Amino acid sequence: MGRCRLASIQKKRIKGRLYYYAVQTARVDGKPRVVWQKYLGKAEDIVRRLEAGTTEPSFARITSFGAVAALYDLARRLELVETINRHAPKRRQGVGVGEYMLLAAVNRVLAPASKTQLAAWYERTALTHLLRVRPEQITSQRFWDHMSYLDEDCITRIEAELSARMVRDFNLDLHCLVYDTTNFVTYIDSASPGTLAKRGHSKARRGDLKQVNLALMVTLDAHIPLFHQVYPGNVTDGTQFFTITADLVRRYRAFQEHCRDVTLIYDKGNNARENQTGIDESPYHFVGSLAPSHHRDLLAIPLADYVDLKPPFAGEKALRTTKRVMGVERTVVVTYNESLFAGQIQGLSQHLTRAVRGLGELRRNLTKPRRGRKPSPATVEKRIREILSAQHMKTILKAEVDFDVQPPALNYHTDQDALHGLTSTLFGKGILFTGRDDWSNEQIVAAYRGQSQVEAAFRQMKDAHFVSWEPMFHWTDQKIRVHAFYCVLALTLSSLLQREVARQGITLSADRLLKTLDDIHEVAAVYPDSAKRKDAIVLSERNREQQQLFDLLGLGRYTIASR
Repeated sequence: MGRCRLASIQKKRIKGRLYYYAVQTARVDGKPRVVWQKYLGKAEDIVRRLEAGTTEPSFARITSFGAVAALYDLARRLELVETINRHAPKRRQGVGVGEYMLLAAVNRVLAPASKTQLAAWYERTALTHLLRVRPEQITSQRFWDHMSYLDEDCITRIEAELSARMVRDFNLDLHCLVYDTTNFVTYIDSASPGTLAKRGHSKARRGDLKQVNLALMVTLDAHIPLFHQVYPGNVTDGTQFFTITADLVRRYRAFQEHCRDVTLIYDKGNNARENQTGIDESPYHFVGSLAPSHHRDLLAIPLADYVDLKPPFAGEKALRTTKRVMGVERTVVVTYNESLFAGQIQGLSQHLTRAVRGLGELRRNLTKPRRGRKPSPATVEKRIREILSAQHMKTILKAEVDFDVQPPALNYHTDQDALHGLTSTLFGKGILFTGRDDWSNEQIVAAYRGQSQVEAAFRQMKDAHFVSWEPMFHWTDQKIRVHAFYCVLALTLSSLLQREVARQGITLSADRLLKTLDDIHEVAAVYPDSAKRKDAIVLSERNREQQQLFDLLGLGRYTIASR
């Protein structure tokens, strides 16, 4: 091939019309030949492109798509927006309460933010073309205004309708439901009025802060919430359980169409005679637990009388008997778990080592020569209580101070009998009681272990990244209830998403699933107005796992290109 000539413009007449081509020629075997050509179009096409100027995009706009679309799809299937708007109607048309609550719930799932940051987050997501809410409509004041439409009764009615729809449309298993409570610390000023934010027993060990308590009833399958209630931070779990028994019975009646044999699972923090009487008189069956230290007679039964549990509880043992508990003869199952025993021994050893070290330091400090004021007996005894504050330490470590001598003499020793009593009777054991006399030991144990589902739900709500209760910038009771409502909605959507994916054979943690989907973006190449062409919008490159989830959830129908 000879040397190529520069490209030239050539015209061709086809069916009476002129068309132009960019052509490059070269000599092939001594003869001129066309070696490259590109169709340019008609003369008017060329002129139009020249007048349009550059065809290079000005910038790329990247918006979150995958997780947003998946959660939006579930909200559509639940008729979430329509249900909320029906129960909390507005006089004026426009963006409804339902749209604001969906927006808040999806934000809680993916990027928990304050109301002032919500609009900026919204603009970076595909919700802008799914909800069609203008960003300027998402101000703190408008959000607060729409929260005011939701009172406690309205929230209860919305949740009841959504729960019934989930049970029907998602075929939730209602045979075992788990109930438990937790609390969330707040930074609400002590002088602020209200009945919900109160100081109480803090599971986060922040007794210096006000807190809000939350009760949840969830399914064993993927901890999907079917009932929630916010209550004051200074109310104990047992007291609250007594007050909501009637609410749980009303929720049961709503479930009867789908399941007439519901067993409620709850822990020993709810135990009280009046509470148990309420459950006994309700349609629920139950499985609960008892404080081992209150039933020493059961713990004293030797392990030789236990029987081995069948898989999936291989290596565990159980003793089945009956005992009068809270006024009624009940089936009781005492369990023994070797792994639990080993873990408790290890924990006890660590606490004991730390406490002995602390007492040793205190004794040395008491014997040091000192000037000025000497520690008072009250100060020393307070320090001893702090050192022995870990579980069981007061039982097995005995400490005494003789203040009649100078310097004061601190003596301490390990009570070997108490230590043996703990390790030989208490450690490794749990006590369950139930009205399910027809269930096997394995069924009773499996049901109670379902407590882990509601515990997982609470852990998720305390996660700083996904489905988080924090931040909460509300201090009135009504706003706190609405905040809890959309946080529970967030948990509902994320749990349903995890369940839907798991039912298709993909088992991922909630964080992993949400992160994988959230990394699927819409990318828009934005052109200048002078280019006179539409922006080009595509999805970001997806790895195998992302593509699998994308196809499984049918997210393609929510892309801009498909709308």
